[in-house]
Amino acid sequence: MPPPTSDGAPHRTTIAHIAAEAGVSVPTVSKVVNGRPDVAPETRERVEAAIRRHDYRRRADTRRSTAVELVFGDLTSPRTQLLLQGAEESATAHHLSLTVSTPTHPGWLDALIGRKPLAVVATTAALPRSDLAKLAARAIPVVMVDPTAEPPPDTPSVGATNWTGAVTATRHLLTSGHERIALIAGPPDDLPTRARLDGYRAALETAGHPFDPTLVHHTAPTPSAAATAATALLSLPTRPTAIFACSDLQALGVYEAARRHALHIPDDLSVVGFDDLPLSAWTSPPLTTIRQPLRDMATTATTLAISLAEGRTPPHPNQELPTTLTLRSSTTPPSFRPRC
Repeated sequence: MPPPTSDGAPHRTTIAHIAAEAGVSVPTVSKVVNGRPDVAPETRERVEAAIRRHDYRRRADTRRSTAVELVFGDLTSPRTQLLLQGAEESATAHHLSLTVSTPTHPGWLDALIGRKPLAVVATTAALPRSDLAKLAARAIPVVMVDPTAEPPPDTPSVGATNWTGAVTATRHLLTSGHERIALIAGPPDDLPTRARLDGYRAALETAGHPFDPTLVHHTAPTPSAAATAATALLSLPTRPTAIFACSDLQALGVYEAARRHALHIPDDLSVVGFDDLPLSAWTSPPLTTIRQPLRDMATTATTLAISLAEGRTPPHPNQELPTTLTLRSSTTPPSFRPRC
């Protein structure tokens, strides 16, 4: 610990204190703090451990950039464009620039730290706690967008009302007259997936329909994986008359499975998606879906991250934006009522 001052109060932790505790030179600590790669892994870990123990925060640095770093897990996803537009809207409004990166190689975090961003908005599935600790040690605030795992208590997040959206989608099919409604969900450990599954189940049971686990398939959030799952569902002795897909990309897979079975949407099978990506209006027929306000989520998260970087504590660090039903042509009352 730093030695006390003459009046008994502890000194502010400095880079020299960190260096002494880690048994390294001050320039070595500076390299770690600035994200330089030319430090041995064992040495870097000792310095990082000392930084975490002392909750060391780098003091005001006039060289810090005026950019917000937007971290994507997948640049090819159709969601990326909407999230990018939302983050850019907020950054531009605050006269800041936007940089984009992906955690695709071991040194990506050191490179990010080396750019000294004002804040980080993470739209990737999850950032390890060790990465969050490294960013916190340098006073770089992080806000998560639509996290797939429960974020740490001190990490703000912006998501959507996934449970409510799933209830709305399932109730729409129920009120249309469907009784045998299947669900194609994402990975079972995924936080939004769990909320959507719970909402689907709650809507069924509230309407007096028992939950049937054989009508639920978990898949990767891709059209091909969803097509395989939908093919299995449509091959059941008593097939579903409607399928709720937990993403628009999965709904595309349902369309393909229906084509293989010579079923017409919506006459033979109703389909509801989730996200309301631009492509959902151009499917044939246009897709009924739950609108997840992705652009607004990114705008909100970026504004929140900038506020944290400026030292303002937000009144609501964890926010959920509302989802809504977008009605198109992929749902209709069932043409027959299956024997359950």
